[in-house]
Amino acid sequence: MGTIRASLATLALVLATACSNTVPSGEVYDPYEAQNRKMHAFNAKFDSSTVRGAGNGYTKVVPEPVQDNIANFADTVSIPQTVVNQVLQGRLGRATKNTLRFGINATLGIAGLADVASDLGLEQDESDFGETLAVWGMPEGAYMVLPFVGPSTDRDTAGMLVDMFTNPLDYVVPAPEKYLGTAAKIAEEIGDRGRYSDTYDSVIHDSADSYSQIKLIYLQNRRYELGEAPPEDDIDPHALDTEGF
Repeated sequence: MGTIRASLATLALVLATACSNTVPSGEVYDPYEAQNRKMHAFNAKFDSSTVRGAGNGYTKVVPEPVQDNIANFADTVSIPQTVVNQVLQGRLGRATKNTLRFGINATLGIAGLADVASDLGLEQDESDFGETLAVWGMPEGAYMVLPFVGPSTDRDTAGMLVDMFTNPLDYVVPAPEKYLGTAAKIAEEIGDRGRYSDTYDSVIHDSADSYSQIKLIYLQNRRYELGEAPPEDDIDPHALDTEGF
């Protein structure tokens, strides 16, 4: 009951915030820029001191097949949460496919370590409560930079908080086993940092204004994912995962 109340309270907060921050489609609303730039600088410094080295070390020490197993496991345990959101979005066909994907990978894929479902045509298809709010018609609100997490918006930040309670596995898998998915996701992110180190460094540490560049890439990528704006010709919306910066 407590988690349900917390979720409803968060949802109420995002509805009020999103409605008060409606801006024309395609524009960028950044009223927190001064604070955002400070948080961006903090995240960039944390990346330099900790994340970059951890990522490079991870990709050197952990064999690539094991990295793939960890990424597959992280995806598999997140699928039930995706299914919940797709049901809330009214996308029952996608929810059904993801249910099948979960069942196949959890069994034939040896607890999700192998992505057997993709070989059968059931490709990875992620969703979250931020997307659910977008489907329900909530605007994205203001751009913000969160500590350690990185770029976000009012809508997506509230979505992250609600998603803390929307994975059914959290209610059926006992501790500490239920935290393995979170650990695998963190390991996957660290691995991506090492795998794409040159790209990350060129944007985060070498560009003249990394804050503005990451803001542009993030918003364009997110709006493209949600079908709210077409991708621009000069930027690949899938070129960089800016989570954490």
